[in-house]
Amino acid sequence: DYSANGTGTISGGNSYTDPLADTTKCARDIPLMAELRTNTIRVYAVDPTENHDECMQMLADAGIYVVADLGEPATSINRDTPQWNQEVYSRYAAVVDDLSQYTNTLGFFAGNEVTNLRNNTFASAFVKAAVRDMKAYIVEKDYRPLGVGYATNDDDLRTDLANYFNCGDPENTIDFWGYNIYSWCGESSYSMSQYQDRTEEFSTYNVPVFFAEYGCNTEETRPFTEVAALYGENMTEVWSGGIVYMYFQEENDYGLVSIGSDEEATRLPDFTSLSSEIASVNPTGVAMDSYSPTNEPQACPTQDADWEANTMLPPSPNNAVCSCMVQSLNCTVQDDISEEDITTQFEYLCDPNNGDFCSGILANGSTGVYGAYSMCGAEERLAWAFNAFFMDQTRNNPDNTDPCNFDGAARKQTPTSPGSCRSVVSQAGDSGTGAITSAPAPTSSGGDSDSDSDSGAGALVMPSFHLGTLPLAAYVSVAALVGVGMVLL
Repeated sequence: DYSANGTGTISGGNSYTDPLADTTKCARDIPLMAELRTNTIRVYAVDPTENHDECMQMLADAGIYVVADLGEPATSINRDTPQWNQEVYSRYAAVVDDLSQYTNTLGFFAGNEVTNLRNNTFASAFVKAAVRDMKAYIVEKDYRPLGVGYATNDDDLRTDLANYFNCGDPENTIDFWGYNIYSWCGESSYSMSQYQDRTEEFSTYNVPVFFAEYGCNTEETRPFTEVAALYGENMTEVWSGGIVYMYFQEENDYGLVSIGSDEEATRLPDFTSLSSEIASVNPTGVAMDSYSPTNEPQACPTQDADWEANTMLPPSPNNAVCSCMVQSLNCTVQDDISEEDITTQFEYLCDPNNGDFCSGILANGSTGVYGAYSMCGAEERLAWAFNAFFMDQTRNNPDNTDPCNFDGAARKQTPTSPGSCRSVVSQAGDSGTGAITSAPAPTSSGGDSDSDSDSGAGALVMPSFHLGTLPLAAYVSVAALVGVGMVLL
């Protein structure tokens, strides 16, 4: 982060500061990153409404690429209550729209350690749907080749996670795999750190893998002796380098630099240590015309009590479908409904003890059953539930004379089904559980790429890579990542 001495979250953890929007701080920090021979940084959250031209140009001038996470603290896929809906889609698409214009954008992470326990593996179905839809979005918008991947933690789920995101239809699978690993602590070794085990495990993986975070800090000053292994002959055949966690010093004590009250950056002992280790390695890459991967995709993990994520993925968000649904209802939400009211009403209407009013809007990553409108926005989904209750009460409870009220949160309307909406509503059915296989195109993308900037894709001068059907895979495999993480969320 580039504010408050590198503190990545403020206001209870749901706000963030975009590190690529402050040109003064970029000018301060990018030369220090270049001093570490950095060629790639990871940014955990950017504001797509901000202008990033100058910072991205500075990075380009320094030969530094960017891998950006698509989410932000308030809008991402939550491991406990995962949703892949219009709000999250719009956020992710807006980041893609913004950063795709820069030729030093390398790709995106659709999630970071979303599944981290056996009891939330079902959340991975929603992240994989995000991977699918962002890959399709990049193609649909005719952007240059950009990869979409996932960053995972290092625990006993690693194999199932890696296999799940790599298996099945290639249109649904990750383009690269980021591994957050902290097992090399102090003066460890290739075998003691389990780097050898991980290298053997990923030797058959068919997309590029790299350390999306590394740098155990059990030592007061990290010796970074793992650098020699990571960029040595044992690992470079499998791993495409790594990104050190992290640039700024924070309470967690992972920083390479500290920011004083005068906003000046001071190199910490970890900076010096990393600089020395990075300077001592000279990894050998693969010539672009020699890159010819032969590994096959992994088999999907067996679905059981230890791995619940279904291979059936949530539907793609489509605001045109959601608009059709809302127009077809007799009872809908008030325009000024509050988030608190939305939560309260959902808690009542979606409680199975009170009836079946939410089948059309619920999504279950374990069973692979998704309501046709489960990808809609919160207000749209609540409108569906209001109407389901209204229709039920109208048919079965004549004593309820005002079933479209909900303490003023709902209102009646005259339903309409213009044009192609009739087909959408028919496919979903009265219960909203039918599959919509033919739908109108979304009325707009999640984010507009229009900005205050006059510069476009040609504004940055970076090495040009004309890559075929495996653009990111080829590039990441050829150029080992030497990087730092810039933001903590």
